[in-house]
Amino acid sequence: MNNILRLTQLKEGDRAVVVELTLSNAMRRRLQDMGLIKGTVVECVGKSPLGDPAAFLIRGAVIALRSEDSDMVLVEYIN
Repeated sequence: MNNILRLTQLKEGDRAVVVELTLSNAMRRRLQDMGLIKGTVVECVGKSPLGDPAAFLIRGAVIALRSEDSDMVLVEYIN
Protein backbone atom coordinates (compact mmCIF):
# COMPACT_ATOMS: atom_id res chain seq x y z
CA MET A 1 0.00 0.00 0.00
CA ASN A 2 1.32 3.41 -0.99
CA ASN A 3 1.17 6.01 1.80
CA ILE A 4 2.52 9.02 -0.14
CA LEU A 5 0.97 12.36 0.83
CA ARG A 6 1.89 16.01 1.20
CA LEU A 7 3.46 17.32 4.39
CA THR A 8 0.47 19.64 4.86
CA GLN A 9 -1.80 16.60 5.17
CA LEU A 10 -0.14 15.35 8.36
CA LYS A 11 -2.22 15.74 11.49
CA GLU A 12 -0.80 16.56 14.89
CA GLY A 13 1.18 13.55 16.14
CA ASP A 14 1.60 11.98 12.68
CA ARG A 15 5.08 10.92 11.53
CA ALA A 16 6.35 10.53 7.99
CA VAL A 17 9.54 10.16 5.97
CA VAL A 18 10.46 12.71 3.29
CA VAL A 19 10.22 11.20 -0.19
CA GLU A 20 10.68 14.22 -2.46
CA LEU A 21 10.74 18.02 -2.60
CA THR A 22 8.74 19.26 -5.60
CA LEU A 23 10.23 22.78 -5.55
CA SER A 24 13.00 24.02 -7.81
CA ASN A 25 13.69 27.48 -6.42
CA ALA A 26 15.43 29.12 -3.45
CA MET A 27 12.79 27.74 -1.07
CA ARG A 28 13.88 24.21 -1.99
CA ARG A 29 17.39 25.05 -0.83
CA ARG A 30 16.06 26.60 2.40
CA LEU A 31 14.02 23.49 3.18
CA GLN A 32 17.04 21.29 2.47
CA ASP A 33 19.17 23.46 4.77
CA MET A 34 16.57 22.91 7.51
CA GLY A 35 17.03 19.16 7.12
CA LEU A 36 14.14 18.29 4.83
CA ILE A 37 15.96 15.85 2.60
CA LYS A 38 14.98 12.41 1.31
CA GLY A 39 14.81 9.91 4.18
CA THR A 40 14.34 12.44 6.99
CA VAL A 41 11.68 11.57 9.58
CA VAL A 42 9.26 14.45 10.21
CA GLU A 43 6.60 14.73 12.92
CA CYS A 44 3.75 17.23 13.00
CA VAL A 45 3.82 18.69 16.50
CA GLY A 46 1.14 21.33 16.11
CA LYS A 47 -0.96 23.49 13.85
CA SER A 48 -2.18 27.02 14.35
CA PRO A 49 -5.93 27.45 14.93
CA LEU A 50 -6.51 28.09 11.22
CA GLY A 51 -4.04 25.37 10.20
CA ASP A 52 -1.37 27.66 8.78
CA PRO A 53 1.47 27.60 9.70
CA ALA A 54 2.13 24.15 11.13
CA ALA A 55 5.05 23.12 13.36
CA PHE A 56 7.16 20.09 12.48
CA LEU A 57 9.89 18.29 14.39
CA ILE A 58 12.75 17.91 11.92
CA ARG A 59 16.08 16.45 13.06
CA GLY A 60 15.58 17.61 16.64
CA ALA A 61 14.39 21.14 15.82
CA VAL A 62 10.82 22.42 15.71
CA ILE A 63 10.24 24.41 12.54
CA ALA A 64 7.07 26.25 11.48
CA LEU A 65 6.22 26.03 7.79
CA ARG A 66 3.53 27.77 5.78
CA SER A 67 1.12 25.54 3.88
CA GLU A 68 2.29 26.85 0.51
CA ASP A 69 5.79 25.55 1.30
CA SER A 70 4.95 22.33 3.15
CA ASP A 71 2.50 21.43 0.38
CA MET A 72 5.52 20.98 -1.92
CA VAL A 73 7.05 18.25 0.27
CA LEU A 74 6.00 14.68 -0.47
CA VAL A 75 6.21 12.27 2.47
CA GLU A 76 5.40 8.65 3.22
CA TYR A 77 3.26 8.09 6.29
CA ILE A 78 4.74 5.88 9.03
CA ASN A 79 3.34 4.66 12.36
